[in-house]
This record gives sequence, structure tokens and C-alpha cells, in this order.
Amino acid sequence: MSAGAIFIWELLGTAVLILLGNGVVANHVLRKNNGHGAGTLFITFGWAFGVFAGASIAAPSGAHLNPAVTLGLAISGKTPWADVPYYILGQMVGAILGAVLCWAVYKLQFDDHPEPAETLGIFSTAPQIPNKVWNLVTEIIGTFVLVAWILLSPVYATSGGTPNFGNSALGYAGVSFVVLVIGISLGGPTGYAINPARDLGPRIAYAFILPIKNKRDGNWGYSWIPVLGPLVGGALAALLYLAVHNLT
Repeated sequence: MSAGAIFIWELLGTAVLILLGNGVVANHVLRKNNGHGAGTLFITFGWAFGVFAGASIAAPSGAHLNPAVTLGLAISGKTPWADVPYYILGQMVGAILGAVLCWAVYKLQFDDHPEPAETLGIFSTAPQIPNKVWNLVTEIIGTFVLVAWILLSPVYATSGGTPNFGNSALGYAGVSFVVLVIGISLGGPTGYAINPARDLGPRIAYAFILPIKNKRDGNWGYSWIPVLGPLVGGALAALLYLAVHNLT
């Protein structure tokens, strides 16, 4: 696939992911919405199915939608290193675009919200108990689970003429289920970014593009954790994949 095609498909898929993911948080947080105050499960299900929608759209490029996934696939030999910059650029631009589209959908609610300084959490993550070391550990572990599942899950194979579809029969719904359980099980401490583009792209949009009155800054002192943590988690998952396959 050409570099331009990778960029476009990843941009489109990531934009839809962020539009729907940020959108479900906005629906919960901002007042005068039908989903106002719906709760954590509402948010985690919205993000999970946002992954399904975005990944389905980006299927032609392999639907990475996540620099940590791209890094893990490159380390494991499943994605050419030369393609990595185009994947990540598409993901970042798509994440920024998705955040802008989310704001456009909820523009009236943003204008009406009584606490505009608290709206950063609609677009990016933050820890419940700030501690850079342990917040980083949380993001590493959550992303490790995601990328390890992608790399290690059984795929379609035949044995003696009998097909074994493995997890491939689930398609992108399988990844969505994993994102759902990560959110429910591991998402409490930091909001489970598990995706550098998902956090940094909307954070950039919020800080520098979106015209939300009286908004706060981008909390840049924390912003590197949901970038570095997922990248480390994705790399560790790829190293595990290589170690396991070298044993067989």
C-alpha cells in the first residue's frame, strides 16, 4: 500500500474513533445532553464501539489507529519500518480532526457548560492520584494487554483440512472487546489512554484550536505519560511475541 493510502485510511479511522470516543465523554460530562451523568460503563462501551467503527473504516491500512500498535507491529516484523511515519502522522492528524468534530457536535453544550475549565477531560486523560511513576506503569500494563492480544491471538489456520478461525472470526469486534475490558478493569487510575494519538491529538486540539471560553491549559506536565507509557507497553508486547515465536 502506498504511503498516501496509509495516511488517509489511518486518518479517517482515527478521526471516527476520536469523534465517537470523545463524543461519549462529552455526552456524559456536559449538561443538557440526553446522556448527561450516564457513568463509567456508558463511557467504556462508547469507546469500545468507537474502536470497532474506526477500525472497520481503516481496514485497508490494517486499522492500527494507535502508534503503540504500529510500533508493536513494526518490532514484531509485521509492519515495515518505512511505513511507520505515515501510520503515525495519519493517526495524529485524524485524532486532532476527530476532536474538532466532537467539539462541533457539542458546541452549544460547551458554551452552556458552567465549568469550562474542567472540559479538558473530555478530550484527554488524567490520573485520579497523580504519581508519574505509577501512572506510567498503569499505562504500560494496559497497552501491553492490548498489543499482546493483537499479536498473540490465534488467527485463521487449517489443520488436516479443518478450518480453525481463531479470533479472526470476530474481526475488529475482538479488539473492541479487549478495549472494553481494559477500560472496565484497568482504566480507573489514569483513564486508560493506551494510545498516544488518542490522548495527544485531542490535547493539542483542545489547547490550540478549540474556541472553548475559559478553558484550562493542556496539562502538559502529565501529557508525556499517556504517550510514553503506551509506546513502552506496545514495545514490550512485541518483544514477548518475538520471544515466544523464537521458542517454537
